[in-house]
Amino acid sequence: MGVARYIKDEKDRINDVILQSGIHIKPLYTEDDLKQIEFDYKKDLGNSGEYPFTRGIHKLGFRSREWTTRQYSGFGTPKETNERWKLLISQGQTGLNVAFDLPTQMGYDSDDPMAEGEVGRVGMAVDSLKDFEIAFKDIALDKIGSGLTINAVASIMVAMYQAVAEGYGFSKQQISATPQNDILKEIVGRGAWIFPVEPAVRLIGDVIEYTVKEMPRANPVSVCGYHIREAGATPVQEIAYAIQIANAYIDNVLERGYDIDDFVSRFSFNLDVFGNLWEQVAKFRAARKLWAKNIKERYGAKNDKSMFLRGMFGGGGGGLTKEEPENNIVRSAYYALAAALSGAQTMALCSYDEAYTIPTPHSALISLRTLQLLMDEVGLRDTVDPLAGSYFIETLTKQMEKKIVEEMAKIDKMGGMVKAVSSGYIQKEVARQAYEFEKGVQNAELIKIGVNKYTGGEEGKVELHEYSDESAIEQIKSLKELRKTRNNKDVTRTLKALEKATKDKVNIMPYLVDCCKAYATVGEMTGIFRKSFGEFVEPSIF
Repeated sequence: MGVARYIKDEKDRINDVILQSGIHIKPLYTEDDLKQIEFDYKKDLGNSGEYPFTRGIHKLGFRSREWTTRQYSGFGTPKETNERWKLLISQGQTGLNVAFDLPTQMGYDSDDPMAEGEVGRVGMAVDSLKDFEIAFKDIALDKIGSGLTINAVASIMVAMYQAVAEGYGFSKQQISATPQNDILKEIVGRGAWIFPVEPAVRLIGDVIEYTVKEMPRANPVSVCGYHIREAGATPVQEIAYAIQIANAYIDNVLERGYDIDDFVSRFSFNLDVFGNLWEQVAKFRAARKLWAKNIKERYGAKNDKSMFLRGMFGGGGGGLTKEEPENNIVRSAYYALAAALSGAQTMALCSYDEAYTIPTPHSALISLRTLQLLMDEVGLRDTVDPLAGSYFIETLTKQMEKKIVEEMAKIDKMGGMVKAVSSGYIQKEVARQAYEFEKGVQNAELIKIGVNKYTGGEEGKVELHEYSDESAIEQIKSLKELRKTRNNKDVTRTLKALEKATKDKVNIMPYLVDCCKAYATVGEMTGIFRKSFGEFVEPSIF
C-alpha cells in the first residue's frame, strides 16, 4: 500500500521503516513492547461493544451485521443518476452515496454563467426538488439510506431530501440521510466553500438541531477527515483534525442549550484508507478510542452510544494512480481489507478508473464486488477485531493515539478549530505535508508501483465517460421550464420568509423545506445566504 519510507543498505536489506505518521517500525515486537507502553487490556482495549470501543462499537462486530456498501455515484442529469443507482442496488449495494456536480456544490443553478461547462460533469446536477423527484424515483427511502456528499449547501439538500421523501409518501421519521455537511474540512482540504466560517458553522448547527427534533434516523453531519487526508494531511493529522472539527460543531450545538447526549450519537465520520496497511488499522482503532474518550471526558457524555465513532472508511483516491490503472483494483482490495480489519461500519471504494473518468458501470461493479468478496468469501465477518492482542498492532495503536493527542493539543492551544482554520494554520500544515508527500514520490523515497518502481508495464485501457453537452442542455431546458410552470408567488413568499429567518438568526431548516416544496432553486436559496452572510475570503498562508 506504500506511503512508508524504507531505509535500506547496499544489499537491499531494510534497516528502518518510517510511517507517514513519523513512527519507526521495529523488525520484531514482543511482550516487552506491551510492557514498555504500559498496555492495559481494560483501559486500552476492552471487549468489543464496550468502552473505550477500540475493538469496535458492536459486541459481535460483522457477525451481527455486514458493513454497509455505499459506492459514491452520480453524474449528468438526475435521470442518468437514477439509472446508475438502480443498477448498483440491483447488484447488492445497500446504501446510496450521492455525488453532486460542482455548480450544485457551490450553490449555482445550471443556467448560471458560473456553471458553464461544469453541469453534470463530476456529479449529478440538482437545481430544484424536481430533480430530486427524478433521481429518487422508485427508491425505497425507508430502507435505503442516502449519503449526501455536499457541504456549503448541505442544509438545502437535507431540506430537499425531506421534501422528496414526503412527496413519495415517506415520513421524515422514516428516512435516513447523512449529509457530509462539514464546511471546515472543505476550507482546509477541498475548496468548495461559500460563506465565512462562523455563519457556515451556524448552518451546520441548524441542520443538527433540526434533525434531532424532526428526523430521528438522520445523521446530520459526516465529519470528513477523508478529504483532509487526500489534500496532504498525515494519518495522525487526519484523525486529530477530524475530532477537533467535530468538537467545533458540538460546541455550536451546546451553546444552543442542548446536552451532549441529546445529539452527538448522530455524528458520523468519513475517513480515508490509503497507505501502509498497519498504519491504517492502528489509526482507526486509535480514532475510536480517542473519540470515545473525547466525548466522555471532555463533554461528560453518559450514554455509550454518544461515544460510538460511526462512519464510512473509504478508500482511497489519493492512493490510486493513472499509471497502470488496473493495479488500482489490487490496491483498492487492500484498502478494503484495512477497513474491514479496522471494524468499519460502512465502506466505499474508489474505482480503478477514477484517475481518468467518472466510473463506468463495469468499474463500479468491480469495486462493489471487492467489498462483497471480503464479506462472503474471504472471512472478514468471522470474528471481531482479529488483529487484537498482536504485540505489533497494540503497540502501534498506542503510538498513534499518543501522536493524535499531541496534534489535538496544538489546536486547543490555538483556541480551537474555528480559529485554526480561520487563520489558515491548518491549511498551511496540510499544504506542507502534500508537498513533502509529492516530493517523496518524485524522488522514489515513497514507493508507488508502476510509477517510480517496476515501471514500463502494459498500459491498461480505460473506457472514458465522456462529458455530454446534451445532458447539460437538457438540464438547463428543464430548469427554464420549471421557472415557467411553478407557482412563482409561492416561491417569492417562501424566499422572503427564509431571508427573514436568516436575519433573525432562527433555525432556517423549516423555511428551507417550504422553499424546496415551492420549487425554489438551489441558486435562489443560496442567493439569500450570500446576501446575508457574504463570502469567505481565504487567508494568506504563505
